[in-house]
Amino acid sequence: DEFKPQDFSNMLWSYAKLGHYSEKLFDSAAEEAMKKLDTFPAQSLANMLWSYAKVGHSCPDLFDAAAGEAIKKLPTYKPQSLCNVLWSYAKLGHRSPGLFDAVADEVIRNLNKFNAQDLSIAIISCAKADYYNPELLNALAKESIKKLPA
Repeated sequence: DEFKPQDFSNMLWSYAKLGHYSEKLFDSAAEEAMKKLDTFPAQSLANMLWSYAKVGHSCPDLFDAAAGEAIKKLPTYKPQSLCNVLWSYAKLGHRSPGLFDAVADEVIRNLNKFNAQDLSIAIISCAKADYYNPELLNALAKESIKKLPA
C-alpha cells in the first residue's frame, strides 16, 4: 500500500509542523515525489513544498520540478496555497522567476479572494525572494488598503 499524494503531503506537513526533522525521510520523500508530481493536486503540492521550507530542507531538484507542476495547476490553487508556494521558494532561497511571474499573474487576477493574511504572506514572500514586480506590488497595495481598519 503506497502513499497517495494527499497522505504523502500530510505526513510531511505533520513532521514539519511538529518540528521533527529527518533528513533521510525528506530526501527519500523528494525522490519519490519527483516520480509522481503530476498526480499531486494543488493543495498537496503546496503543503509538501511548505513542509520542506518549514524544516529548512533544500531540495533543488524537487523545487525545480515542482515549479513546472505548480504553474500547470495555478487555476486550481486557493489563495492560501498560492501564498504558501511563494513563501516556500522564498524561505529556501530557491529562485524560480517563471513560477513567481506566473503566480503574480494569478494573484492579480484573483486578489478579491485574498484575505489580509494572504496579502501579507504574498508581500513578505516577494520581499524575501527579492522579487520585484511593480504591477503585483501595486495590486497588493491597493487590495491591502481596502483591508485596513477605517
